[in-house]
Order: sequence, then C-alpha cells, then structure tokens
Amino acid sequence: MKAVRLRIRQSSANYKKEETVDNKMTYPLPPPSTIIGAIHNACGYKSYHPMDISIQGKYESMHREPYTDYCFLNSVQDDRGILVKMRNGAMLSNAFEKVATAKKTQGNSFRNNITIQVHNEQLLKEYQQLKQLSDEIGLFKKERLTPVFEQIKRRKKRLAEKKKQMDKSDSNYTLVVSREKEIKELEKYIKARLEQFQEENYTKPISSYRSLTKSLKFYEVLNNIELVIHIKASDEVLDDILEHIYNLKSIGRSEDMVHVEEAVMVQLQEDCEDEEVECKYSAYINCDVIGEDDDERISSIKKDGYVTRGTKYYLNKNYCIQDGKRVFEKKKVLYISDYAVEEFGDGIYLDNDGDKQYIVTFI
Repeated sequence: MKAVRLRIRQSSANYKKEETVDNKMTYPLPPPSTIIGAIHNACGYKSYHPMDISIQGKYESMHREPYTDYCFLNSVQDDRGILVKMRNGAMLSNAFEKVATAKKTQGNSFRNNITIQVHNEQLLKEYQQLKQLSDEIGLFKKERLTPVFEQIKRRKKRLAEKKKQMDKSDSNYTLVVSREKEIKELEKYIKARLEQFQEENYTKPISSYRSLTKSLKFYEVLNNIELVIHIKASDEVLDDILEHIYNLKSIGRSEDMVHVEEAVMVQLQEDCEDEEVECKYSAYINCDVIGEDDDERISSIKKDGYVTRGTKYYLNKNYCIQDGKRVFEKKKVLYISDYAVEEFGDGIYLDNDGDKQYIVTFI
C-alpha cells in the first residue's frame, strides 16, 4: 500500500479539546481533523478530499500558558466590564467602538456616570437615552396599557358569556360576534403598534451595545514535539501533498509553527520477518482494527512491573454541514505508549525504513 510519511517537529503546540474552556486542555497528539484540515489548507483544497491518517509521536514536557480572554456578553451589564458598540450588531463581527470602561470591580454605572472612564461621549449619551426610553416604555405599559387590556379582557369575557346564552339563529348573535371580533382586532392592533415602536426605537438600537469582559485563562502547551504522520489517499492527493507540503505552516493554533523534516512516498507492508516490532512513539490506534480486547493484537510492554493500558478517545475526523452547522464524524481510538505488535495485516501495517520501523494503523 502506498502512503505519504511526514516527520514533523514543533517547538510547542496546543491540540485543543473541544469541551475545555477556562483551561484549554490539549490532546497528547493532534486529532485526525486537525491534521486533515492542515493538509487541506496547505494543498489549497476548497472541498473535502478523502484521506485516512495514522498519527504517532512524542513530546518532551507540558506547561500552562496564561492569556487574556476577551468575551462579548449576550446582554449589557451596566456596572462592569467595557461598554462597546458593535459596528454592525446584526452580523457576526468583532468590530466595535469603545464607549466607556468601568473603573472598579463593583459599584459602577454606565447609565449614571459612576466611576467610569468615558471613551466616546456621544455614544454614551445614546446608550443612556436608550435606557431611559426603556423605562418610559415600561411605565407606559404599566400605567396606560395595562388598564386598557384589562378592560378589553372583561369585555371579551362578557361577550363570550352572552354568546353562550344566545341561539345562533338570533339576529343579535351576529352583532355580538362582530363586536367580539372588533375588540380582538383592536387588542391585536395595539400590541402590534407597541411591538413595532419598541423594536424600531429600542430593541434594534440597544442590540448594538455589548459588554466586553476580560479574564485570565490558560492553555496547556506541549513542548518539543515530534510527529510521524502517514497519509493514505488517492494517488492524485498524495502527489498534491508532496508538492505542497512546505505550505504547511502550523498544526494546532495558528502560532504553533511546524518544521517538516521529511516528506516521502513509502510502501507499507502487511508482514514482517521480525518476531515483534516495538513502537518508539505514542500513537492513536483505531479501535475498529484492534477490537474490544486491546491485548488481542497489540501487546503492552511491561516496565517496572506495570503494564500500559492506554486511554480511549472519541476524536473528530471529517465533517458535513447539517442545518448550517458542522457535524463531525467521530472515531474511537486508543492512545497508547510502549506497545509492540507481533502480527501485521488486517489494518495494521509496517513502514520499514531500515534502522527505523513504524507501526501504522489508519483512522
């Protein structure tokens, strides 16, 4: 079987676990989706090209790296953070203008100019006027509309009771139904006018204002990483990879730069003359290949009386778009170190590079 073998080094990287937020944990090796995305980007592909990936490698150490996280809240907090106005509140854009910044951890107020640093006086006045308008709308609903709606409710109730007592053939029945319809239309009209006024004069303008908060968060960062990646695909895709591999700039975050030490076409074997081949790297092993019993085809190497069992992950591979969202295909893998294989074939291959031997299982 033909495949492309890549040997890559990175001084540092974070292969982020999707579920982690405050401390962005990392996988020990990049998931298949990360490798596939990086390869597609290097080759300039705009659509998905099928490929299977074998991932193995090692890292020297891990540390935590602090960073300042900026987050837009869904609602405006009057007493904290930074008040900003989005340049286009109807679009997913990070472009904004600073309005004011709260100086203390509590007790501030953008609306009342309490312990804030003003960056844009005009926008701050606009925000304050909108908040005042919100109060006026609430007061109007309470003092003017609530009594009207209560009266409408009582009239509808009386008309409904009157209808029950009348015969449908009665000429007055039609008048009652007509009057009931008029009252319902009036109620509907009043609510529609109020909603239209509120939407145009308050809801839309205030939606452009957001609270921007910042907090200290962390990345888990792997150091001095060595990766060995095998890629199985069509001949055309493999040729594209070899031609464009040096366009590969990063794996993981955009700042996680790569150095491609080797990119070659290799022939994978399904048999081996050696009784046992030991892997010098940690690796993701496809659970579909080894079955439920991990020891059935892959044996752990004992060290100091302990046996390495590995960790199972469900990793993203490729995705499709459903209802405008990415839906990833998950692959069940075993992450394992210090292991050996005695029998090859049925999804387990050997890449024999003279003094180096690589155990390959594709995901």
